[in-house]
Amino acid sequence: MSDQIKFIVEKLNKDPFKKNYNLITFDSLEPMQLLQVLNDVLAEIDPKHAVDIREEMPDQTAKRMLILLGILKYKPPGNTGDMSTFRQGLVVGSKPVIHPVLHWLLQRTNELKKRAYLARFLVKLDVPAEFLQDDVVADTSKQYEELMEGFKNLHKECEQLKASGFSTAEIRRDIGAMEEEKDQLIKRVERLKKRVETVQNHQRMLEIARQLRVEKEREEALAQQKQEQKNQLFHAEQRLQRAQHQLRDMRHAAADAKPESLMKRLEEEIKFNSYMATEKLPKELESKKQSLHFLQKVATEPAMGQSDLNELETKIHEINGNINQLIEKRMMRSDPMDDKLSLFRQQASIISRKKEAKAEELQEAKEELANVEKEIVHKANEARDFDGSEVLKGDEFKRYVNKLRGKSTVFKKKRQELAELRAEHGVLQRTEEILKQRHESVQQQLQTIEQKRGISGYSDTQEELERVSALKSEMDEVKGRTLDDMSDMVKKLNAMIAGKKSALAPVIKELRPLRQRCQELTQEYDEKKAQYDSCAAGLESNRSKLEQEVRGLREENAQGESQYHYINLMKKNVEIQIQRSSDEMKTYVSSDPQERRKAIREQYTRNILEQENLGKKLREKQKTVRESHGPNMKQAKMWRDFEQLMACKKQCFLKQQNQSSIGQVIQEGGEDRLVL
Repeated sequence: MSDQIKFIVEKLNKDPFKKNYNLITFDSLEPMQLLQVLNDVLAEIDPKHAVDIREEMPDQTAKRMLILLGILKYKPPGNTGDMSTFRQGLVVGSKPVIHPVLHWLLQRTNELKKRAYLARFLVKLDVPAEFLQDDVVADTSKQYEELMEGFKNLHKECEQLKASGFSTAEIRRDIGAMEEEKDQLIKRVERLKKRVETVQNHQRMLEIARQLRVEKEREEALAQQKQEQKNQLFHAEQRLQRAQHQLRDMRHAAADAKPESLMKRLEEEIKFNSYMATEKLPKELESKKQSLHFLQKVATEPAMGQSDLNELETKIHEINGNINQLIEKRMMRSDPMDDKLSLFRQQASIISRKKEAKAEELQEAKEELANVEKEIVHKANEARDFDGSEVLKGDEFKRYVNKLRGKSTVFKKKRQELAELRAEHGVLQRTEEILKQRHESVQQQLQTIEQKRGISGYSDTQEELERVSALKSEMDEVKGRTLDDMSDMVKKLNAMIAGKKSALAPVIKELRPLRQRCQELTQEYDEKKAQYDSCAAGLESNRSKLEQEVRGLREENAQGESQYHYINLMKKNVEIQIQRSSDEMKTYVSSDPQERRKAIREQYTRNILEQENLGKKLREKQKTVRESHGPNMKQAKMWRDFEQLMACKKQCFLKQQNQSSIGQVIQEGGEDRLVL
């Protein structure tokens, strides 16, 4: 708490507050004074709050401060759910409430100033829903939200410009440099104009140069337009090829429209796409990211010398040695169950590698198929342009399709045989790997036993014996003893191997029925899953077809209704026009003059005559006004002059009468008045 008060006093003594407090004077402030200090800090953040709290009610002060603190996203410390205590403490100026608020505000004054500034424009007004029913209010609210979004974008751009590092001094220097370049260019253009003026027909040459520049610009625009049209044509051809490919696939699927084959094909595509999306592509993406990370790391590191490379090579050798030692320790501690699990792991890894290889082959085959199809379309277009005939249509295409079907069945059989052979080859290859691994494990165990027995290097004894064959006579006795010991050791090892095999025999017998049971369950699961997928896909396809039919019927119904209403309206309009025309004809050809006057033609004729007469009268009046304008203006001027003359005479008469009546008694209205 003392650190908090110390921080508050330190901040209040600095600009812009300059309170000159110390710890004692600040701690001895009255609640009203403490609230005034809080209000001054809030006024520094938002100038609208620069008021004297003595001139407003405590409830209004607390409400105003709470609204601003809510805008600034202040959260009271401790139990935030008890807001009534916080409001009451803010009203009475409680120190445990005011001090944390001051500490929080003074810590982030600049940030809160920015937040308060943005709140003036970004805090939405709560308009009741019943007022939004009015179109004017709704349009105004929408315009208000659009202006708010525009303010957000402009503020972001302003912040980006501020953070970009551009200063006004640099901009002014750039503007000055650009103005200097402009002056130099103007001077250069003037010099060139003076040179050109001495040449004969310079105006015509300038006009030709201007036309040349215009034509070049036009040529560039046409070239760009041509390139754009080529790109559009290329994209259109690609879309056409894709559409033709889809149409061909759909026709092929319709020709072989058996539900089982369709479902099988869809399942294969779904499995392949799911494998590519969930396994292969994420792994490739992760590997690419790792390689990119390594390359970036290498690029950011400083250049390495020969000593650094040598140090890295020594580290690599040490790590490889440690890895080899760990592998040897692990193999020495190998457990039969671990061996079995490692066997399954190896099988799984081999299967995953094969799966990845097949997926890559399938992807390459698809790409090759797409390229071949593009080439086929291109060749077909060339053949069509060459002789104007289509390729394989009608019965010929059907015969070709039947022939391809026969070949496809043969191909499927061969592919199945090839898959069986590949599977058998994989099993044999796996068996070979297992035997090699077992041989290596036996060799390692033999080496460990040799090391324990003190006869390490037995596997190399044959080479050593061949190498020292020249010393056979001297080493016969030692060789005999060594061979006896080695034969005993081999017998012991064979006995140990036989014991291990006999110990593993019951485990292998137990594993075989479990493996068979696992295969049966897996097969049953695949069959059930295939049935479920086929049933679900069939129901989904039926539902989608029904939805499409319902949607199409609804659209047709809506179109029919709109067309029906439009035709009815047009019909009524035409009937009204026909009725009006028939009534007009009846009244126009009627023998009764009263009826003929009711005709629209007669009415328009009368209106035209009246307007023509009125126009004639107005033109005559305009003519008379123009003719009498000059004399009338002259007469009006004469009347104004006459009025001024009479007013002047009146003033003179009144003046003279006043001078003659000085010192006389004048009786007016029954009263005597003395004029001095």
